[in-house]
Amino acid sequence: MTQEVSLTDVLKAKKNVYRYLRPTPLYNYPALDAATGLNLWVKHENHQPVGAFKVRGGVNLMASLAEAERRAGVVAASTGNHGQSVAYAARLFGVPAVIFVPEGANPAKVEAMKRPGARVVAQGADFDAARIAAERYAEKTGLRIHPLRERALAHRRRRNLRP
Repeated sequence: MTQEVSLTDVLKAKKNVYRYLRPTPLYNYPALDAATGLNLWVKHENHQPVGAFKVRGGVNLMASLAEAERRAGVVAASTGNHGQSVAYAARLFGVPAVIFVPEGANPAKVEAMKRPGARVVAQGADFDAARIAAERYAEKTGLRIHPLRERALAHRRRRNLRP
């Protein structure tokens, strides 16, 4: 079950994350303001190592693991950015990572998970099937993570939310 995230959790995550990642730039573009009639600021998450904000969750999680958990490794299910986040952060901290993806997952995303050294396992027709396979693998091996239940990741998928 997902736990509430406290202000203490957020401040600890900020410390963990910015030890390893730079803040992303935030820019205002007058032409965009003129086109929309708004005062817009664009946060360039593409400047992150995996091109997405989710890398912060992966880095915070790996920084939060006990040494024994780091040695054992982690498991995750993903269709893309979350898996890249886990793979990047796992490499950064020297943690073995296994990422379950649906069969037929985007090949570029799968390659981006493999590149940092994660083992990628294609299982099932959709995210739910890959997630279930990851949960079974985690139970069998004693590894952790699950993106819906992991406080250190502090994000929820918009679909497939389960209590």
